[in-house]
Amino acid sequence: MRASRLPQNFDFLQRHQKLRLKKIKIILTIIALLSILIAGLILLDLRQYAGQSASPNHINKFVTIHRGESFKTLTAELHQAALIRYPYKFRIIARFKGYDKQIKAGEYQLSPTLSPLEILNILTLGKIYLHRLTVPEGYNLHQIATLIAQAGLETEENFLKAAENTAAVKAGGIDADTFEGYLFPNTYYFPKGIRADQIIAEMVRQFWKVFTPEWKKRAQNLNLSVHQIVTLASMIEKETGTASERPLIASVFHNRLKKRIRLASDPTVIYGLKNFDGNITRKHLTTYSPYNTYLIHGLPPGPIANPGIKSLEAALYPEETNFLYFVSKRDNTHKFSKNIKDHYKAVRKYQLSR
Repeated sequence: MRASRLPQNFDFLQRHQKLRLKKIKIILTIIALLSILIAGLILLDLRQYAGQSASPNHINKFVTIHRGESFKTLTAELHQAALIRYPYKFRIIARFKGYDKQIKAGEYQLSPTLSPLEILNILTLGKIYLHRLTVPEGYNLHQIATLIAQAGLETEENFLKAAENTAAVKAGGIDADTFEGYLFPNTYYFPKGIRADQIIAEMVRQFWKVFTPEWKKRAQNLNLSVHQIVTLASMIEKETGTASERPLIASVFHNRLKKRIRLASDPTVIYGLKNFDGNITRKHLTTYSPYNTYLIHGLPPGPIANPGIKSLEAALYPEETNFLYFVSKRDNTHKFSKNIKDHYKAVRKYQLSR
């Protein structure tokens, strides 16, 4: 009797086992579908997050990423600056794409209107913020140093130390003691943290782009060195009130050099003074310095400013005139004269009468 019941119990157990397995499969299928659904929703949420900005307010903010800084620290800084929302989502996206290992150090200008993905692209491509630096024509080393300090790029002290490094000047192929005259006036864009010598190198590079081999040959034809041309151009730059007069002023200096007449240029005297108060006096003109062209013959020992391309061109290609003198008419133009008699008349008319 017992033996005959075994098959029935066995069949029952088999059916029960199958039913149980079927339930388990259903549960597992449901779990898998729910997992896929949840994963899909998470991915959809992350995708939407990656493309949405933190705020419509277009307020630029600066963020500096230091070398060795952890990605978690960076994410916290971005969140604190209100540039991103949900830092954990930002980290997930970055790690999923491998961006967290590609962030470039530097200073960045970011806006809350940028999406997380746009921010990550900027950081991984190293699109660091570049500070604009405009150097006007005729600025000297100290004035440029002030501009650089105001732009937050380097201290005046460090810049002047680099600009007056004679060994570096000579190594750069310049026959001078400082870089005065060779820091080409232009608009530059530099990143934060750039060194003074790197700023100078870029300015000097621009100078040599302008001062072509043809100009070097022209200087030789004038029996002048490149340094002498730059010195002369700096004087033309400082004497010029109206751009169109540059070739005329250049002609006066060239004519005086040929005739060995002292150049008598006020800007050179001023350059050689310390603590100049803006009022040049007879005492200044009669006190010796290597830059006092009322007392020395020929050009001063070096440039008194950093000339632009037009002044350099005027020094190389002056107007052909017989002028030996010029005096300010106090309207940014000058009266040019061929002899001392006419010059004295012009001085009485435009200077002494006032």
